[in-house]
Amino acid sequence: MKNYYIECTNLFKIYKASDLEVVALRGLELSVDKGEIISIVGSSGSGKSTLLNILAGYDFPSAGIVKVGNYDLLQMSKEEIVRYRRKEVGFIWQDTNKNLFNYLSAIENIKLPMVITGKNKNIINDRADELIELVGLSNRKNHMPYELSGGEQQRIAIAVALSNNPPLILADEPTGELDDETSQNILDLLNKLNQKLNTTIVIVTHDPKISDDVSRSITIKDGKTSLETQIINNEKNEYLLIDSIGSLQIPKKILDSNNIDKRVKIYNEGGVIKIEADNEKWINPSKECF
Repeated sequence: MKNYYIECTNLFKIYKASDLEVVALRGLELSVDKGEIISIVGSSGSGKSTLLNILAGYDFPSAGIVKVGNYDLLQMSKEEIVRYRRKEVGFIWQDTNKNLFNYLSAIENIKLPMVITGKNKNIINDRADELIELVGLSNRKNHMPYELSGGEQQRIAIAVALSNNPPLILADEPTGELDDETSQNILDLLNKLNQKLNTTIVIVTHDPKISDDVSRSITIKDGKTSLETQIINNEKNEYLLIDSIGSLQIPKKILDSNNIDKRVKIYNEGGVIKIEADNEKWINPSKECF
């Protein structure tokens, strides 16, 4: 059985408020290889940010299994979770006010996580200079965050996330507040860092176009992974994802285009699974991703 760097199995998250229960994750399954860069795409309320917070150790599932590297997040103490966040994970928020301290310069922001973990001063200085050069802002190192553009702030935020050399970067809508050109520059930088450092990067976004900039994209709908898109030899391939109990979600655009409503017939013919609508119109199996 293959060992994945990130593995989520049958993940549930239920929020309770008074007599109301909100199910954010419904048996979600996710596997990510070490060194991959992937996007997790979903609309508001789909569960994507809940998943990211669980992977970061900021939240915990109601049921299921979450493993990142050698860490089993559900079996860890509060002290172990703190060490996990500091050593294993770098986090990039959409809101740059959460990423940077306005009273510290760009280079001081990059140094801060290393200061907190008690690194040697010379190591801190060398690492900070290396990272600010890596994100292309050496000439802005002494500027305050409010003196930087939105794209520059996000580049510094990426350097901050990398400061303790974590094997995992989690990015929550890192291009959400940027224009198209600046967004593309940030995505290009994340891809460059992924290739240069072999850092695993998980990007959460509402924008499906980001799937064109990563090797694999997972769509979340109603708290479950439903669709996977992979770029193979410059060709986009789509796959439906089957969960641990064998269920899957067929994209609504496919159902609508084939006049499929509430019930279908299913056939297994020579290893090819076919679905028949009530009007006996067949879905093209080559497009249906089975």
